[in-house]
Amino acid sequence: MQLPDNLKYTETHEWVRREADGTVTVGITDHAQEQLGDVVFVDMPAAGRVLKKGEEAGVIESVKAAADIYAPVSGEIIDSNAALADAPEKINQAPYETWLFKIKPQDAGEVQNLLDAAGYRKVADADQH
Repeated sequence: MQLPDNLKYTETHEWVRREADGTVTVGITDHAQEQLGDVVFVDMPAAGRVLKKGEEAGVIESVKAAADIYAPVSGEIIDSNAALADAPEKINQAPYETWLFKIKPQDAGEVQNLLDAAGYRKVADADQH
């Protein structure tokens, strides 16, 4: 299981990268895409939508299951990855290079409270048992 140390993680299997402009880029972890199997469809939030931390932001569907994607922080959606409409399999091929949406956090401190790689590894390991 890949876990880049430069990212933050949620217990619901999203990865979070803080950008230089203060926005946050969100995707799903390698562990999540492995559990889902071949991704066939992604429904992401529209720009301008305001979400609360933990609120459902979208859905990823695979040949095996559908999984909700949650907002890792409260804020406004500023972009979603339109390329995934035609190529959702990119999530399986490169989970940490393939982002789902970008959000402008209301409180930057929420990002600091997310899990680091070691903390997420414990969650993912527990998820497999």
